[in-house]
Amino acid sequence: MAESEPVTVVVPVGEKRGCPEDEKDDAPSKKPKFESDHENGGPPQQDEMDEPEGDASDGEEDGDTFANMMKHGLTELDVGILKYVSDHEGFSGVLKERYSDFVVHEINKNGKIVHLDDLSVPAEAEEAQEPEQQPKECDLLTEEQKKQLGELQLFKNKEGNVSIEVLDDSKEKRTLVHKAIKNQFPGLETKTEEREGRKFIVAYHAAGKKALAAPRKHFWPKNRGSFCHFVLYKENKDTMDAINVLSKFLRLRPNMFSYMGTKDKRAITVQEIAVLKITAERLAHLNKCLMNLKLGNFCYKNHPLKLGELQGNHFTVVIRNITGTDEQVDQAMKSLKQTGFINYYGMQRFGTTAVPTHHVGRAILKNDWNEVMDLILKPRPGAEKEFLVRCREEWAKTQDPEAALKKLPNKRCVEGQLLRGLSMYGKKNIVTAFGLIPRNNRLMYIHSYQSRVWNTMVSRRIEAFGLKAVKGDLVLKGTTAHVLSAEEAENQSIHNIVMPLPGFDVIYPTHHIGEGYRELLTADGLDIDNMRHKVKDYSLAGAYRRIIIRPADVSWEVINYDDPRVSLVHSDFEKLENKPAPVFNKEGKYRALRMEFSLPPSTYATMAIREVLKLDTSIKKQTQLNTTWFN
Repeated sequence: MAESEPVTVVVPVGEKRGCPEDEKDDAPSKKPKFESDHENGGPPQQDEMDEPEGDASDGEEDGDTFANMMKHGLTELDVGILKYVSDHEGFSGVLKERYSDFVVHEINKNGKIVHLDDLSVPAEAEEAQEPEQQPKECDLLTEEQKKQLGELQLFKNKEGNVSIEVLDDSKEKRTLVHKAIKNQFPGLETKTEEREGRKFIVAYHAAGKKALAAPRKHFWPKNRGSFCHFVLYKENKDTMDAINVLSKFLRLRPNMFSYMGTKDKRAITVQEIAVLKITAERLAHLNKCLMNLKLGNFCYKNHPLKLGELQGNHFTVVIRNITGTDEQVDQAMKSLKQTGFINYYGMQRFGTTAVPTHHVGRAILKNDWNEVMDLILKPRPGAEKEFLVRCREEWAKTQDPEAALKKLPNKRCVEGQLLRGLSMYGKKNIVTAFGLIPRNNRLMYIHSYQSRVWNTMVSRRIEAFGLKAVKGDLVLKGTTAHVLSAEEAENQSIHNIVMPLPGFDVIYPTHHIGEGYRELLTADGLDIDNMRHKVKDYSLAGAYRRIIIRPADVSWEVINYDDPRVSLVHSDFEKLENKPAPVFNKEGKYRALRMEFSLPPSTYATMAIREVLKLDTSIKKQTQLNTTWFN
């Protein structure tokens, strides 16, 4: 998937910003994430980087626990990230100390950077509404009724309801009460019931199971586009979580929403979303009760959004506590602007636990299903959530999937899904049991393996030939790879050179790096000439990827500040609220590098930052830096 989204998490630092009102975070009924760590948001086939073995819990770890987990995590060396393209002197800094240090704005298919700058409902939407007299809603509901409705709305009583007796039994009065409830408490639906000759309006949560099973039909004008497009601004929440929250409030299934790419959790991100036949007015009402989400820039169109349609993402990144001089920073940023960086797959592609995702992927490709099961379920070094530790211990002791499953409060994590499959189909049918894990999560494992191979071979290519195109390199002509002759290589830029992800439908460089692919896969027990799998889903066609990326719209500044808790970026929401931009003290005791750049789909912003700092971007190393900085 495209990956120009935010990067990996550093030690989480508590931070609450001013998105909506100060309410408790919800994330009801969190669906298993399957498209999260894509730095440049795009189609899920290539960049699904969840952390499959660690998704059993919703909460963030405290700093000490997280640091302990990362003692056994991966470093860049482990996944083939070895080389740099520039010769400037590196310097240290802390990446994503606060989630507001990483801001991502989608670049849509027209090349426009997406911003949230208008919360109003478009005029055509208002005209499409039937004219109505607005009641004085405050007079229709008592304070006690409002309290009960508010608790119902905030998922505290999700499957319950609130009954309001209508003493003035007229259709007009009931209509006013229905509208008052829906306007003041988005996410609630209402119906009229008669009990022993008395009329009641019953409010129930739109996310209730019965409500989802029989959604209510709404009038939709023929002259209005079927899809409401809007801008989603989110803080510290990944795209699928945000869509799940919206779907609960709007009484929709998540697949009614479409988008061009997913965005990471630990960041402020702005992207376009489309939803089928939901009015801008209903969406705008949600701004009253959403936490860390804002919706705006509404318009109606006749088409949904498609994965991968975006042109990329624009990043604003703050690197705090930098050690480099202004001269070092300028040299590093000029190199990034002029030459670029090696287009490695970033660390989030490979998971954050002691069992890397590419190890699982290799076992799948080798058809070694006992190894797949063992890698996912066996006890592992490093701190984990206590229930995961108990689950693994139970599995190691008894090999009983049902007993191990009982140790998990959240059965939707990868471990839970695999154990449920094993309890249903038995340990002699691991392939079918593994199939209970969502497809994108399963494919993530083998894509992770491809990515590790690609990173390793690109490092060898840069080591052998540097930044010059050579005979035997590959370039794309349309969608077809072409092998360069010596004469053609003389006139080719390194920025056009591609290298393949291994598969049955690609060719390899004809110099010795191409043979290195065969040697690497042979050492892993795989046949490069037979990348088709017995299970069709796990057959690898392969793909091509540029080895050097040059960012666009590069700018930077070194800023000084005194308070490490203060945001150093002026967000779209803060601008809408007319909050002042950050003011920097030139004599401040801390220094930070604030940089901006744009990347195409399927490129990792962390790898651009790595080139600037010449610093390992793995969570393991960044956690050590962040822990040192705070201690």
